[in-house]
Amino acid sequence: MVLLGLFLRIITLTLSLTLTLTQLVDGFQSRVLMNNGLALSPQMGWNSWNHFQCNINETLIKQTADAMVSSGLSARGYKYINIDDCWGELKRDAQGNLAAKVSTFPSGVKALSDYVHSKGLKLGIYSDAGTFTCSQTMPGSLGHEEQDAKTFALWGIDYLKYDNCFNTGTSPKERYPKMSKALMNSGRSIFFSLCEWGQEDPATWAGDIGNSWRTTGDIKDNWKSMTTIADQNDRWASYARPGSWNDPDMLEVGNGGMTREEYRSHFSIWALAKAPLLIGCDLRSMDKVTFELLSNKEVIAVNQDKLGIQGKKVKKDGDLEVWAGPLSKKRVAVILWNRGLLPANITARWEDIGLHSSAIVNAHDLWTHSTHSGVRKQLSAPVEPHACKMYTLTRRKA
Repeated sequence: MVLLGLFLRIITLTLSLTLTLTQLVDGFQSRVLMNNGLALSPQMGWNSWNHFQCNINETLIKQTADAMVSSGLSARGYKYINIDDCWGELKRDAQGNLAAKVSTFPSGVKALSDYVHSKGLKLGIYSDAGTFTCSQTMPGSLGHEEQDAKTFALWGIDYLKYDNCFNTGTSPKERYPKMSKALMNSGRSIFFSLCEWGQEDPATWAGDIGNSWRTTGDIKDNWKSMTTIADQNDRWASYARPGSWNDPDMLEVGNGGMTREEYRSHFSIWALAKAPLLIGCDLRSMDKVTFELLSNKEVIAVNQDKLGIQGKKVKKDGDLEVWAGPLSKKRVAVILWNRGLLPANITARWEDIGLHSSAIVNAHDLWTHSTHSGVRKQLSAPVEPHACKMYTLTRRKA
């Protein structure tokens, strides 16, 4: 009996150690699941959905890649050309693989990938963590994660936007890690963008499995939608970091539903918030104003700053707001944002934005490219309705 008891204790201890080791390994794998070396700064590029929705074809994608290069936007950091929904056939092929729609992508995705890569750009594609994509025009990847990830890798895909429609009621915490693991096992580094719409607070769990995650529903090309989404995304600022970013959805700049100053505010806030800068307009016909907004090197530099800390709203007085965040080299980025209908003076005090009360700074305006030297205690400026002023503050010696 003594020997039997000892034997049972050894078996129990062995099982306990095995379970503990398994849990440790599983936990480690979870933490490094999306350690793909991508997204050290927020992704920059273009996506087809906001402007074209399902009206896409391979000619459009090629022309957009051409325009990205010829306009000079690629030289400013915009690299991804992302195809959204509606690119595939309604049914899988005889081998169960996703297939490009013959009528609109007759050359296939691999040929398109080769073309985009020849321009020095990267190609992104779209699928869904459900039985169908949101358009219901093509199958989703639920239950086909490994197969589809390998297909994307064979095609030379660099980016996957993964939507949340027709999900059978299953938790995204179950569905999204499967595709994350499949991408990691695909043999190719593929940026993983979770489009879960913020329904189950993905900022709290998606950092281990994806490079970015949507914090909100879809953006619309109007002031109310843009400002609402900016506020919703701001809630999750502390979760953003290099490799993993909050995503308040794609840019509407240039689509015509807002004024120049509203679009300037849109682009400025997205840049400060370390949001993905994914252009959503028709690059082939963008006007000079749109190009000037999207190509501002100094605003882009705030977004791409290597420190990788998301700026956030730090002060609110009715419709008058101050947004700020730290940058590398001990600098601070500041936005004075007037969300009201009347011109107003807005002030950011040093205590509002993390500066010591004795700090003396040079305040550089990122839109006028002018510098105010020797600024003390606070930064004030008149701001027009729905407009903003954006600065970087650099400390100087007294």
